[in-house]
Amino acid sequence: MSPTPFVGFVLAASAVLAFWSPVSAAGFAVITVGLTVADAMLIRQRPDVAFVAPSILNRGQSASMEVSVDATYRCWVRQPGTSDVIVEPDSGEGSLTANVTATRRGRHRLAPLAVKVQGPMRLAKRVFEFDLDHELLVYPDLPNARNVAAAVRTGAFRTEGKRSRGALGLGTEFESIREYTPDHDIRQVNWLATARMGEPMVNQWRIEQDRDVVCVIDCGRLMASPIGQATRLDLALDVVAAIAAVTEVMGDRCGMLAFDRELLRDLSPSRRGSDAVVRASFDLEPSSTQSNYRTAFQVVASWKRAFVVVLTDIIEESAAQPLLDALPVLARRHQVVVASVSDPDLEDALAAWPQTTEDVARGLVAHDLVRAKDEVVLELTRRGARYVEAGPDGFPDAVVSAYLGAKSAARF
Repeated sequence: MSPTPFVGFVLAASAVLAFWSPVSAAGFAVITVGLTVADAMLIRQRPDVAFVAPSILNRGQSASMEVSVDATYRCWVRQPGTSDVIVEPDSGEGSLTANVTATRRGRHRLAPLAVKVQGPMRLAKRVFEFDLDHELLVYPDLPNARNVAAAVRTGAFRTEGKRSRGALGLGTEFESIREYTPDHDIRQVNWLATARMGEPMVNQWRIEQDRDVVCVIDCGRLMASPIGQATRLDLALDVVAAIAAVTEVMGDRCGMLAFDRELLRDLSPSRRGSDAVVRASFDLEPSSTQSNYRTAFQVVASWKRAFVVVLTDIIEESAAQPLLDALPVLARRHQVVVASVSDPDLEDALAAWPQTTEDVARGLVAHDLVRAKDEVVLELTRRGARYVEAGPDGFPDAVVSAYLGAKSAARF
């Protein structure tokens, strides 16, 4: 319990009154203190609180939260946010209706709820804390993953500049003969049917299903670097969600392995396993340790031949050397794509017209970083991997496009 500012004002007035009438001032102060104690006694009972909040969110998504208080007297409610969970507005009188937005994935707990009750005479106030023990599970960007999967299902997804044509392509199971379009590969032309029909005709093959796709997720220190409000690991797990959703559409099996200095989690590929992959990976956090690529790659190398997406960060050759050294272990058996999200700040530094010497220095550093990364990418290609890079918004689409391209060309 604590007195309100009004009590301080009254006591200050009593002190001024003491210059003219000390007895009256003392009596006035005693009465004020007595009334304050009485006011405090009226609000000693803990109020009842009804709390409704989401338990599951997607990263970047907002949901409504409501708090109502059954209090006899005037009260205020405050629900503080955290660095990863934003509550707006975070306070209200009598009740609170707010939006909860999670900026990072994982498991989060809301801070204790505070209810401040003021006595009927406005002389005393009391703050009650309610530890609601409310866990908030924040998943990657699942709505975008579902949208990508729906686009692939309906043929609206563009694969490396071309519109996808559903589950047909350069597989090995013959499907039909149809008219040639610019989207078709020249290797699909059926010359005998073309001569008979008098116009270009192509063989249509159904892409094989039941192929394995494995997402290898680097959780080392490099994945903690921020890209906007997210980390590199946040954006990598958006890709995992999209790949897992698309593999279900394509009839393939999806699995995952997460690692930093040691193996963290692994899930063997399975049919219709997108939910399991998301549940197994959504609360991964970047560590402060160096990533042990060799140990992780040796585990995946023992699995059935698959399309493997390594989600990591590429800087320059000395930092990427452990990845380069371990890559042949993986590339001997699997079709490997190394994927990394590009840094918008680096791109801005390259594109900006320098105005000061600091701008010139920043541009030179950016050029050095890009040149060093290009050397690493060239070495990755020599060692049997393909490199995919895109900005934060286009990262899932770029990796899904690489998967669909490899699948249509029957590379795994």
